[in-house]
Amino acid sequence: MTPSTSAPAPSPAPAPASAIASARGLVKTYGAGQTAVTALAGIDVDFRRGELTAIMGPSGSGKSTLMHCMAGLDTATAGSVVVDGEDVGLMNQRQLTRLRRTRLGFIFQAFNLVPTLTAAENITLPLDIARRPVDRAHFDAIVAALGLQDRLGHRPSELSGGQQQRVACARALVAKPAVIFADEPTGNLDSTASGQLLGFLRASVDDLGQSVVMVTHDPRAASFAHRVLFLADGALVAEITAPTQASVLEVLGSLGTPAPAAEAASLSSVGA
Repeated sequence: MTPSTSAPAPSPAPAPASAIASARGLVKTYGAGQTAVTALAGIDVDFRRGELTAIMGPSGSGKSTLMHCMAGLDTATAGSVVVDGEDVGLMNQRQLTRLRRTRLGFIFQAFNLVPTLTAAENITLPLDIARRPVDRAHFDAIVAALGLQDRLGHRPSELSGGQQQRVACARALVAKPAVIFADEPTGNLDSTASGQLLGFLRASVDDLGQSVVMVTHDPRAASFAHRVLFLADGALVAEITAPTQASVLEVLGSLGTPAPAAEAASLSSVGA
């Protein structure tokens, strides 16, 4: 009698060539046993080259965890992450550090500028640490686009919040990273500074071919993206392209996420 055999499990679909970063079967669990919390529950996702992708969802949905695992800032419990053709899960700490220094850019809600350095020195800091030369033409183009020409000699304490975040944005771009990960980059900015930064991030994608992945809770910020991914309970549950504030709010509402008061009031006044 021929013994029965079970069919092998299908291999995960490979990432398309258009993807700058991909995850397959991505799981992240914190704790163990009865106290274990699953932040990511087997996510398959592709972030496309030359696009600004926003990640949204209710608090605790796993959006920041997803970004941190994609950027090699946190270690996945299971599954795979590939960034610019490199399997992040196979890297040791030295390789991860090199990846973050040379292939990735980061923009956080906290500006993370070095207070004793000038704006220019903060911008070139990643290149200085990696001992890589500064492409002066690229540096000048970024500084001009962000309107920082007359602030390069100033230290962070001499800059406004919006100017500090623009310096942080320039720092992320100056090394020509494969992809920029931005975690609530406008969270500490007023509406004017926020709009300026988001406009530049979108321009860096459209004009410079940059790839950006941005976690945000703000429907206005998400409307600057090419595509918005929505998470709930550690899973991808919705996606929209060419988003507007209204379409983002509609999806968030379907997920039971209350709209920010200012956004709801703004849209209500438009429709009145």
